[in-house]
Amino acid sequence: QVQLVESGGGLVQAGGSLRLACTASGRSFTTYTVAWFRQTPGNERNFVAAITWSRGTTDYADSVKGRFKVSRENAKNTVYLQMNSLKPEDTAVYYCAANYLGKLGDKSFDYWGQGTQVTVSS
Repeated sequence: QVQLVESGGGLVQAGGSLRLACTASGRSFTTYTVAWFRQTPGNERNFVAAITWSRGTTDYADSVKGRFKVSRENAKNTVYLQMNSLKPEDTAVYYCAANYLGKLGDKSFDYWGQGTQVTVSS
């Protein structure tokens, strides 16, 4: 069993930056592909970024390419989402999710965090 906890959300002005962290406990994170999703009220949860367990290959939604960067620090059982040049439309609850031996493009995930709120003011 893996427990995921997101942190680092908050309020930031447009153009600013935040770094989210997804920290796992319960098992080693090294064999889990991790993805970030975001959700606004009344809408579906949308893919933001992902990083694989094997080679650290990354993938991004078109809306965040060039502004967000996902990385992992296996020694700390943590995956980060560095968010730069934030826009008001980035406002959402951000969730991390993990799949054992997962691949980019996975549609379902074994574990989810509780989410962290990111609010970008204009």
